[in-house]
Amino acid sequence: MKIRFAIILLLLSNCFVKCNSQQSTLLPAGANDTGYIYGKASADGIGKFYWGREISHVMGAAGSDWLERADRNQEENTKLAIKKISIPADGTIADIGAGTGYYSFKLSAKVPKGKVYAVEIQDELIGYLKNKKAQLKDSIVEIIKSTIISPKLPDSSIDLAIMVDVYHELEYPHEMLLAIHKALKPGGKILLIEYRGEDQAIPIKALHKTTVAQLGKEMEANGFRLQYKGDFLPIQHFLLYEKK
Repeated sequence: MKIRFAIILLLLSNCFVKCNSQQSTLLPAGANDTGYIYGKASADGIGKFYWGREISHVMGAAGSDWLERADRNQEENTKLAIKKISIPADGTIADIGAGTGYYSFKLSAKVPKGKVYAVEIQDELIGYLKNKKAQLKDSIVEIIKSTIISPKLPDSSIDLAIMVDVYHELEYPHEMLLAIHKALKPGGKILLIEYRGEDQAIPIKALHKTTVAQLGKEMEANGFRLQYKGDFLPIQHFLLYEKK
């Protein structure tokens, strides 16, 4: 499995560069560049560093098939991850960087009286999400087009924000976290599911993995504290942070 997994990621590496629709050359309105350091870009990075971590390239829409691969649950135990997400039936979830909606439409079953925002920035994936919503005749998921600095959600509107293998790709993590902080209700939480950077045996490129220590520094700096650390997934962290 590890060899096949590594080969798939190698084939997608060109997509990280060519399909990178989020990286911008001009500072967007509302962004603050003082918290970032710039340097020579590595093969999979953009040459922009936050708290010592180089930000990775974004996986483009060409990676859709990989997100929807048949053996994803076997490799990542996504069913268990979703089962471990605790939220009331009338709660509101924001799936930031929803991609193909792999998690978004599964999470809708957990909030039958609530809402799931599928937040995505890439137009091709927005189209994919709309088609999937229509095919499933879904009434819970609402599709939101974000920007590189904001999920474009109303203030105090969500109970839980989740990012599944997304956080390490945010070009403006500081701005995005502050925007999510505003969008969370009092007592709201943010869940990060990220490949474990502490484990070199996991066949994922280094910039697409993160450590608990690194994430802790970045989250603490933006108004979040770690509430729960789950160690039950095969290759990923399950880290739940609460809004200070």
